[in-house]
Amino acid sequence: MPAELQDDDHTTLSESEKSAVREQLGRLLENPYFSHSKRFPNFLRFVTEQTLAGAEDNIKERTLGVEIFGRDPDYDTASDPIVRVTAAEIRKRVAQYYQEPAHVNELRIALPSGSYIPRFHWPKGANDPVLKEIDLAAAEVLINPEANPKSNLAHARRRPLLVLVLACVVAGALSAGSVLLWQTMHRSTTDFFWGPVLAEKDPVLICVADQTESSGQSLRDAADPARQVQLQPMTQAKDNLTTVAIDDLSAVVRIAGLLQSNGKQYSLRGERATSLADLRTGPAVFIGAFDNAWTLRLTDPLRFHFSNNADMSQVRIVDSTAPAQSRWMVERAVQVATNNYRDYAILARFTDTNTGKLTVILAGLARGGTITAGEFLTDANDMAQLKRASQAAGDKKNMEVVLSTPIIDGEPGSPKIEATYFW
Repeated sequence: MPAELQDDDHTTLSESEKSAVREQLGRLLENPYFSHSKRFPNFLRFVTEQTLAGAEDNIKERTLGVEIFGRDPDYDTASDPIVRVTAAEIRKRVAQYYQEPAHVNELRIALPSGSYIPRFHWPKGANDPVLKEIDLAAAEVLINPEANPKSNLAHARRRPLLVLVLACVVAGALSAGSVLLWQTMHRSTTDFFWGPVLAEKDPVLICVADQTESSGQSLRDAADPARQVQLQPMTQAKDNLTTVAIDDLSAVVRIAGLLQSNGKQYSLRGERATSLADLRTGPAVFIGAFDNAWTLRLTDPLRFHFSNNADMSQVRIVDSTAPAQSRWMVERAVQVATNNYRDYAILARFTDTNTGKLTVILAGLARGGTITAGEFLTDANDMAQLKRASQAAGDKKNMEVVLSTPIIDGEPGSPKIEATYFW
């Protein structure tokens, strides 16, 4: 639960307050919610600095498109939503940052809905001149408690000190309670999906899509990292290097982190190194779609499953109840040519009839879908949406979800639930 906040008029900030905002901006941008991206930090830094400089007139959609994303000055903002999509994703990531207990009492930089001009919020009391005066008076009494013992001023200063001490005790208790409440709420929404997996006595197997790298390897010179040496390709299949797509790695890190934070043991295997016998030993998580044969096999009998044409130029998610529809499809040509498209992913949790074990699927059609699926399954707000849908369907044990996300300049935005099925 966030601390009580007060607004400050961003046009009248003092230099020390502006400095505090910049320091907080630095903390935000160093956090993994932002540090793994280029456009999110650039966007938030630009609008914050323009606001601190009193240049709010520069913070308009077209200006942002030109200055941050390199769009032409006359580009069509109606057909190119990159600024709006980026702002929406930043709002989500800022909210996620301040939901964490370590950040609830920090100065807040917010991007209000419907605006690109940030607002700054201090925890209540941080800029309160009355409290500042009390702090100074209290400090003087602590330094020289015998000063003017009979004066009204000395008594007046002792009373605020007592009030301040009591206020700190109460605030500490409330803060601790807020953290515990936040952790309970976060855990309850996460446990809704992951609880059955965590309850299993056996370790979780994470099966990730893998590729064979046979075209050689580029290594950097230790003495001069800018210099690269291209090695000859491996000739023997057994010596080929196994690689993992960065999209899948993002999901692996998130899922592994969730399992580890809950004290759950896990192992990581490539798709080709995973056997049916392995899957019969405990619950399993499958990451990746068209480069993971296990994902395709396991989802094939489900209501929502993957499909493609012969040359793989079109990949899609099919609804078995309406197989002729092509709502959830990615055209490879559009993906390659523009890097701006809509990606889709399947999330599922069910007991596989072949292994008798719990199975979790998170797999996207193209670049970005799997990243979004991993974020969705480890985010309390996203899980809360799915929990409500599950409760409305009668809290069934098995579930399958189709997600979508906009891909702008190759980076995924916020997820949207397209369809759900519970059984």
